[in-house]
Amino acid sequence: MSSDRVGAESKVSGNQANIPARIRRELDIEDGDHLRWTLADDGTLRVEVVQQRTGTFAEFEGYEGDEATDATTDHDAWGTE
Repeated sequence: MSSDRVGAESKVSGNQANIPARIRRELDIEDGDHLRWTLADDGTLRVEVVQQRTGTFAEFEGYEGDEATDATTDHDAWGTE
């Protein structure tokens, strides 16, 4: 990928920077993905997208948060029904 193929700019605010939408779309960056930052001796910054497509709770079909739970009781009773 050419370094100037998708040019964009963003502003740093509170030690955070937004990734411009056109960059996110081009690189298929989604919530939960990680960015790996590498700073070379010459001052060049490289950012690698580490896509997090597995191991998240995005497709978890479990507790929906609608009722109160007691972790101790629920843990001790797990699998006894």
